[in-house]
Amino acid sequence: MTLDEIKRLIEFLREQDVTEFELDYDGVKLRVKSGVTTAAQVPLAPAAHAAPAPPPAAAAAAPPAYGGNNYAAPAAADTGAAEEGTELAIVKSPIVGTFYRAPEPEAKNFVDIGETVKKGQVLCIIEAMKLMNEIDSEYDGEVVNVYVENGQAVQYGERLFAIRLK
Repeated sequence: MTLDEIKRLIEFLREQDVTEFELDYDGVKLRVKSGVTTAAQVPLAPAAHAAPAPPPAAAAAAPPAYGGNNYAAPAAADTGAAEEGTELAIVKSPIVGTFYRAPEPEAKNFVDIGETVKKGQVLCIIEAMKLMNEIDSEYDGEVVNVYVENGQAVQYGERLFAIRLK
């Protein structure tokens, strides 16, 4: 992957408002994560040789058919007001993929409604292109709603959790 290709990719991600992107292809590891100031951070490993980026994978057929547990990753969030006037943070999906609430099919959910979470705690996993992306809480608070069912496909910016701030 050439520097020019990386620059074009970063510009495309910026235009699409993607907050986090990771690519591991043919010896090249690239991770782009936008911060609050919208500046992209691009740590990357040295490339063995220039190679074209792989085409995006087709959407997965059906979600796995196991219980209420699955996977998740770090997500962007915004705040809103609840009915009682308390402040809620809405955690949104930073990527397109499949939402999972636990690390394995038979494992306990990362978080459930009513549980207290701390900033940096894993909330869920989103599988994208066979990569499991942990979504971390950006807030301290109590989980008051889970908007997505386990194994459901999610879109960029889709609501995942509501957290009552503490």
